[in-house]
Amino acid sequence: MSNYRRARVTGATYFFTVNLRNRSDDLLIREIDLLRWSVRITRERHPFHIDAWVVLPDHMHCMWTLPPGDADFAKRWKSIKFAFAKRLPAIEHRTKNQYRRNERGIWQRRYWEHLIRDDLDYQRHFDYIHYNPLKHGHVQHLADWPYSTFHRAVEMGIYPVDWHTDPLFQSENYGE
Repeated sequence: MSNYRRARVTGATYFFTVNLRNRSDDLLIREIDLLRWSVRITRERHPFHIDAWVVLPDHMHCMWTLPPGDADFAKRWKSIKFAFAKRLPAIEHRTKNQYRRNERGIWQRRYWEHLIRDDLDYQRHFDYIHYNPLKHGHVQHLADWPYSTFHRAVEMGIYPVDWHTDPLFQSENYGE
């Protein structure tokens, strides 16, 4: 096991990539209402600001800003994943260890997190999140993807509705 340590800075903004265990599944968009509910109830108990979010069939990217004095994004992800999985029938394949631990086999165990360092880092991740449906070939126009805060960003005047500029970095550096 590696000595990986997560950056924990109170009140900071983080970028995340969270994957389904089965990367060929479309569970996240099939069960989008359940996912939204899971996020909503988690935010009621453990507040955070959603800066950007995109849900794709098998994974999602998001940026959150945590409240001052709080760095516990892990508690929030645990709550979201648990609330989502608990309300689905247990039909997925599970390993012996997952049965032993009473775990579901829906999510990859870990997730990618990145502490946002500055305004440029923020903008690049913000753009990356919103560009993702186009990058993966789900749509030809970002405005056609319904599971994204892209629409909110357009309403706020951050993007024009026809925005589609490829971000200035490669996805292999950002958790995919």
